[in-house]
Amino acid sequence: MATPSYPSLLLCLSLIATTLYLADSQSFIGVNYGQVADNLPPPDATANLLKSTAVGKIRLYGADPGIIKALANSGIGIVVGAASGDIPGLASDPNSATQWVNANVLPYYPASNITLITVGNEVMTSGDQGLISQLLPAMQNIQKALNSASLGGIKVSTVHSMAVLTQSDPPSTGSFNTTLQDTLKQLLQFQKDNKSPFTINPYPFFAYQSDPRPETLAFCLFQPNSGRVDSGNGKLYTNMFDAQVDAVHSALSAMGFQDIEIVVAETGWPSRGDTNEVGPSVENAKAYNGNLIAHLRSLVGTPLMPGKSVDTYIFALYDEDLKPGQGSERAFGLFKTDLTMAYDVGLSKSNQQTPSTSPKSPVTPAPKVATQWCVPRVGVTDAQLQANLDYACSTQGIDCGPIQPGGACYEPNTVSSHAAFAMNLYYQKIGRNPWNCDFSQSAMLTSQNPSYNACIYLTGSP
Repeated sequence: MATPSYPSLLLCLSLIATTLYLADSQSFIGVNYGQVADNLPPPDATANLLKSTAVGKIRLYGADPGIIKALANSGIGIVVGAASGDIPGLASDPNSATQWVNANVLPYYPASNITLITVGNEVMTSGDQGLISQLLPAMQNIQKALNSASLGGIKVSTVHSMAVLTQSDPPSTGSFNTTLQDTLKQLLQFQKDNKSPFTINPYPFFAYQSDPRPETLAFCLFQPNSGRVDSGNGKLYTNMFDAQVDAVHSALSAMGFQDIEIVVAETGWPSRGDTNEVGPSVENAKAYNGNLIAHLRSLVGTPLMPGKSVDTYIFALYDEDLKPGQGSERAFGLFKTDLTMAYDVGLSKSNQQTPSTSPKSPVTPAPKVATQWCVPRVGVTDAQLQANLDYACSTQGIDCGPIQPGGACYEPNTVSSHAAFAMNLYYQKIGRNPWNCDFSQSAMLTSQNPSYNACIYLTGSP
């Protein structure tokens, strides 16, 4: 029996709800909703929590009807997962795929904004050859079932670990595991034909654990550092996240699939761990996730993909107290299960500056925001300022020519003077948000114009 089409009015209402929601959210910021826990809040409470944040998307590892229904008419994009254990049945029987879509998508869409189906999790690096060979047929059958139900706008993908690459450093040399390339080529062709994204799980946390030096920690946490130059193309990387994502882009490009969109399905940092673990702490988790969000909001992109933010799902919404393994596995949550923040990374809508907010009185104009410049705090070391200078001047769209020899701001030729100019330029160009003038708490905003002689410090309109 053919599935009846939804009334156009329902579709219009769904689109209106989505548009209203996205006015207050950032569609490129998502969160993973892991459920390996016995103390999670009710679905309605979780949905209300999400709606109070700037999170635009949520990824489920299964197809939990409770949370899918609770998110109806919220506009929040939902990624629904088909478990790895479902793959053999989905691959061998198209009717099984149809039943899966009929049970897990049709009852909720379009009120619940399901955007992507992920089939399996890190299957390609599981070592299960039978499952690997069945992955593409399962994805194809799900896609056919969606098309038959007139839901072809929902994409189908599968999630990979970074182990799918055998080469990632420097990023320009990124390449896929040669033993997987034949299967991957077929899978990528399917994804290109259906315009579905390549979803990957980069974790700078694990990179730091394998190289626990202070300079590596700063590189992984988006903190000011001297950066790493890609010997293949000369591009400067100032954080591990960009380096890992660009390595994936290079691997896709090497196989002729450079136009496939990359989505970060998981990334995060644990707030605690076992005593023998390197890196877990509230400070590091707050720094990584907070700086990642600021980086995404800047829309600066990566060195190989400038000018846009890769859709990124942070792991995870809550701690999962039943997960096996080391203590860190149970401590990735951004929020506690009592719905309070584990630590503040600026996701609350109450913390957002919303340009579209109307003044309370239609007659009295809103007061102008004072013109501000971003400058170093007193007492910051030259080493810190040099790191800030290097970071700002390596950012796409930041022109540090005025502090080069002969430039209007070259004199005085000191680290502090050059860093002040570069830090302000970064703040003004990237977005003039408080988090754009942070630099690991070594900067501050001032209303006193630091310009001098012919050296003019850029400012935005008040």
